[in-house]
Amino acid sequence: MTSLDGRVAIITGAGRGIGREHALLFASEGAKVVVNDLGGANDGEGTDQTPAEEVAAEVRALGGEAIANADDVADWEGAQHLVNSAIEAFDDLHVLVNNAGILRDRVIVNMTEAEWDAVIAVHLKGHFAPTRWAAAYWREEHKAGRGKRRNLVHTSSTSGLFSNPGQANYGAAKSGIATFSQIAAKELSRYDVVSNCIAPGARTRLTLATPGLEEIMTPKDGAFDEWDPANISPLVAYLSTEGCRFSGETFFAQGGVVKRVRSWEMGDTVEQSAKWSVTDLAEALAPLADPT
Repeated sequence: MTSLDGRVAIITGAGRGIGREHALLFASEGAKVVVNDLGGANDGEGTDQTPAEEVAAEVRALGGEAIANADDVADWEGAQHLVNSAIEAFDDLHVLVNNAGILRDRVIVNMTEAEWDAVIAVHLKGHFAPTRWAAAYWREEHKAGRGKRRNLVHTSSTSGLFSNPGQANYGAAKSGIATFSQIAAKELSRYDVVSNCIAPGARTRLTLATPGLEEIMTPKDGAFDEWDPANISPLVAYLSTEGCRFSGETFFAQGGVVKRVRSWEMGDTVEQSAKWSVTDLAEALAPLADPT
C-alpha cells in the first residue's frame, strides 16, 4: 500500500514546475489528482489549459487517475467549481495543495497598484478561496458522520519568511500565507483537518526569472541537483498523508534538506512597571540596537 493510496488531491498550479512534480509523485503514491492550472505567464497574464491537460495525461499514461482543471483559484466561483470538480470526479476530497503563484517584481517606489493587487490576489486569495470551499465541504462531511483526516498544504517562500528586496508584493503575500496556514490549523482541527506550509527552494519559471538565480541553479555535471523541483514533493506528499503528525508548521525544503521554520518569537525585552517616557524608552532600547 502506497502512502497516498485512494486519497483525492487537488494541486493548484500543477501544470509546470513544482506543482507538476507534486502531481506526478502523488499519483505514483496512489492519489487521484486534480491538476489545476490557469496556464498563464509568470506575471499571471493569459490562460492556457494545455499545461494542466498535459500533466493529467502524463499521470494517466503512468497508470494513475487524474483530471485537468483550469479554474482561476483567485476567483470565488472558480475556486468553488474547482473543489466541486474533485468531488464530482472522485466522490471525495482529502487533500488540497495550494501551490499556484505569479511574480511581478518591482521595488516599492516603482511598483504599481496593479502589480501589487495581482500578486496579492493570486497568492493570498488564491490560497484562501479554495481552502474556504474545501473546509466547508469537510465540515459538512464531519457533521454527517463521514469525518476522516483531511490535509491542507500551503506554499510560502523564503521571500515571505525572511524578506527579499524587490518583492514587497510577493513577500507580503507569502508571509501572509504562512500565518493563514497556522490559523487554518487552529480553526479546522475540530474537523480533523491538518494544515501545514512549505517554503521551497527549487528551480522553477518564477525563480529563474529572478536576476542571478539561473547561474546558481544550473545543475552541475555528476552532482546531486539540489535545485530540482522534484526534491520538494516528498515533503508535500508526507504532509498530505493520513498519518501526518504535524499541523500549524512551516518547513523549508531544498535538495535533501528539510528544516522546521520557527514562527515569530518574542525576543529581547525592556520592561518597567509604569508608562515609558520617550526619553527613558530610547535610553532603555539603546543596548538592543547596539548590543556591543
